[in-house]
Amino acid sequence: MDQTQDPGLRDIRARYRDHLALTRGLSPNTVRAYLGDLDALLESAGIGGPESLARLSAADLRRWLAAEHAAGHSRATLARRAAAARTFTAWATRAGLMPHDPALRLGHPRADGRLPTVLSVPDVTVLLDVAAQRADDADPVHVRDLAIAELLYATGARVAELTGLDLGDLDPERRTARVLGKGGRQRTVPYGLPAARALDAYLRDARPRLTRPGSSDALFLGAHGGRIGQRQVRTVIHQLAALAGVPDIAPHALRHTAATHLLEGGSDLRSVQEILGHATPATTQRYTHVTDERLAAAYLQAHPRA
Repeated sequence: MDQTQDPGLRDIRARYRDHLALTRGLSPNTVRAYLGDLDALLESAGIGGPESLARLSAADLRRWLAAEHAAGHSRATLARRAAAARTFTAWATRAGLMPHDPALRLGHPRADGRLPTVLSVPDVTVLLDVAAQRADDADPVHVRDLAIAELLYATGARVAELTGLDLGDLDPERRTARVLGKGGRQRTVPYGLPAARALDAYLRDARPRLTRPGSSDALFLGAHGGRIGQRQVRTVIHQLAALAGVPDIAPHALRHTAATHLLEGGSDLRSVQEILGHATPATTQRYTHVTDERLAAAYLQAHPRA
């Protein structure tokens, strides 16, 4: 049952959406995820309108999260859904829609902190070499795919940030890209010569062949001339990983890989934080665990008295 069909709930949902997007400044993807979590919670609790919303209890929240856990969702997903519930009930209480905040009695499930697959430098090299070999056929899609893979690894950008790039966001002379990150925070990230060469070939030879009447100023275009979507980029990276024979990865794994390789190469934590667009150093700090584990593994393998 679609709870948003109730006029009262539909109005509440719209006000909450505006709060997330305009007051909190959350990205469209995050807003969509939070609204999806809200819809699932309201359906689970049998909320049929504003009157029953006022009776939403901590027990309702716990039952919903328990059902989500039983469905096999990861700790990271459960943590996000608990956060979404807290965000909504806090807002609804302040808005006078609920007499008290039931989430104040809710526990705090935490993400397990595990990172997705991080490719080794040789694996990334193979993946990008395969992308370059495939682009040798001058197929504009293949030339574009090489530029996408090079830029993702070079900048550590999120896939949504990459698909949101426009032509004017690139500064080829300085080799930087201006990306719009979470919370509407803008940052400028550098990229190296391999990515610059791949972008130059794409912009010079491939993008003009993908452009159609009505194409936007989007940097990366799909096969039909529109702005490329996040799902298309994920498909590109999965295909390249399969062709290269490296562990199957999503675009976000290239972000984690870039961060890990920067730290392993001697970059300081603050610089990596700025490149990735993390709001706090604590998020970036996770990557030091990966580098520490690799250092320990190398020590155990190489030291005579390990």
